[in-house]
Amino acid sequence: MTMDPALLALIGQLAQRLRERGWMMASAESCTGGLIAGACTELSGSSDWFERGFVTYSNRAKTELLGVDAALIDDHGAVSEPVARAMAVGAVERSGARCAVAVTGVAGPTGGTPDKPVGTVWFGWCTPAGIFTERQRFNGDRAAVRRASVVHALGGLLQRLP
Repeated sequence: MTMDPALLALIGQLAQRLRERGWMMASAESCTGGLIAGACTELSGSSDWFERGFVTYSNRAKTELLGVDAALIDDHGAVSEPVARAMAVGAVERSGARCAVAVTGVAGPTGGTPDKPVGTVWFGWCTPAGIFTERQRFNGDRAAVRRASVVHALGGLLQRLP
């Protein structure tokens, strides 16, 4: 992923905030396939605040690595609020980090449905202040949806840190 100056600045702010608190973060990624972890570790010294990333592209991986209940996926689909929430909580519980961001969505160009069109992405953030979720719909091709998801995920975590 090409790191533009705005994304690097965002990561720098997040890193500073986490270092000030002595906290580590984790990522749980589906449609971004590790891009969040890759963006975080682009910054030198990221081992001070980035604990680990879980790439859980398949439903099985979400269940095995993050503890997402298979019934949640069956009942709501992988791209849903309950699954994003469970991914974020699972990332904190299974990494020992103080906070986590989770992303699950339809990056396209295939896979969209009338209820979940291409560009639909659910985010989950788990911090000591609580668990937060949000749905976004991004326009553009697969690369644009994935890049927008990385920016939104990291910006959302920065905003939600107490």
